[in-house]
Amino acid sequence: MLIVPLQAIPNQTVTVTLNGQVCQIDVYQTIGGLFVDLYVSNTLIIGGVIAETNNRIVRSAYLGFQGDLAFIDDQSGDEDPYYTGLGTRWNLAYLTPDELAA
Repeated sequence: MLIVPLQAIPNQTVTVTLNGQVCQIDVYQTIGGLFVDLYVSNTLIIGGVIAETNNRIVRSAYLGFQGDLAFIDDQSGDEDPYYTGLGTRWNLAYLTPDELAA
């Protein structure tokens, strides 16, 4: 598992290489919750997925993303992420294909 670095700001874009995939991850807070867009090599893989604690974001192998992403709550373990706690309370984890298979 790898932690993708995020800041406690409402809208951000992070570029990171995950398992050889050049990824752009957009994280943005709205009144309806925290949402995620994932691009691999400038191609949208998923868009507008709500961020929920301990719930995988990509979920479907047919989308072509190797692995998955999920938010982890380091305090209570069950509250959904809010931007003010990104990078401290809530961390965005990348799960490798091997970790998903286990």
